[in-house]
Amino acid sequence: MYYDFETLVNRGELGSSKWLGMKDKKPDVSKSIVPFSVADMEFKNAPEIMEGLKNYLDETILGYTSPTEGYLDSVVNFMNRHHDWNIDKSWIVTAPGVVPALAHSVRGFTDPGDGVIIMTPVYYPFFACVTMNNRKIVENPLIDNEGHYEINFDDLEEKASDPKNRILLFCSPHNPIGRVWSKEELERVAAICLKHNVLIISDEIHFDLIMPGYTHTVMSTLSEEIADHCIVCTAPSKTFNLAGMQTSNLVIKNKLLRDQMKKSMLEVAFLNCGTLGYKACEIAYNQCDEWLEQLISKMNENKNIVEEFCKREIPEIKVYPLEGTYLQWLDLRAFGLSKEQLEKEMIEECELFFDEGHIFGEAGVGFERINIACPTDVLLQGLNRLAKWADRKRMR
Repeated sequence: MYYDFETLVNRGELGSSKWLGMKDKKPDVSKSIVPFSVADMEFKNAPEIMEGLKNYLDETILGYTSPTEGYLDSVVNFMNRHHDWNIDKSWIVTAPGVVPALAHSVRGFTDPGDGVIIMTPVYYPFFACVTMNNRKIVENPLIDNEGHYEINFDDLEEKASDPKNRILLFCSPHNPIGRVWSKEELERVAAICLKHNVLIISDEIHFDLIMPGYTHTVMSTLSEEIADHCIVCTAPSKTFNLAGMQTSNLVIKNKLLRDQMKKSMLEVAFLNCGTLGYKACEIAYNQCDEWLEQLISKMNENKNIVEEFCKREIPEIKVYPLEGTYLQWLDLRAFGLSKEQLEKEMIEECELFFDEGHIFGEAGVGFERINIACPTDVLLQGLNRLAKWADRKRMR
């Protein structure tokens, strides 16, 4: 079956967070403009999910709902099929989103004033999950080695050796830089955390979206010891464009950690997900493998277009290799603009609504994160506006 990844749905009046965010920044934005910011897709959902939900609505009652055996089986089978990851149903803790789960991990496994290690630049809610819970951000900055980010293991060892630093919030694949960590890198991270008793909270929400030529390794598959020392956060939201369904699956093998996580969630009445979220995830995991395969092909096509376009038309922009996620990391520092001026010109001169690099930490100043999960013609329209802006900069 051929799936449609080219039809654009205008979400300007549908309550889309990123479309409304675009209008907040530029109320008179042209009606034809599509934002490239927040990480959901400008693609239609898989028809299997939409039809399955319609059929489900004909037969269900929308009351309080807990995960069914069918739902749990779908999660177990999907993880085995796509990640060679054998989990037990009892290890699954559902939550209405990975970000809330990260915040509850911080609350549940640290005390106020404790340190939480993050590898910057990193997904911006990591910062809020720490600071809003009165914990301390401990940065382990990634090393930009001529366009290839690497983990600073010596610095990680130093930070992990401080007994006040009790958690590593780990992003795998890493957002915003698009790295898929190698098995060897993961083993070094895990060894350091085990040595110093630092709990690993591994955000693997993008782990189904891996570009050809790369392989993702789930943190807890490295060894039984590591599986007992980490919480792996997963969701169908990025993979199948289901963020609005507020459904995620935390895989926690260690019962003590699992019980502590449930306690942290229960303390603020953080209970089950929504009825339709469970069903959408179940349908996606059971029926949408082919849709996912074609999606990755489209993502790979789009990321190649960005690389080739910038190399040809805007050589000042360095495009970092996209190994995983659908979020491409662009270095615009060659234009010599402050973060404020760069954002202003992107919005006012280009009508380009990216996620500004500085929101991912100081190491992101001068960068832009572009969401390429959109029809190719939409992507090209945005790139052409960027090229015209670059031409004007050269003439000034």
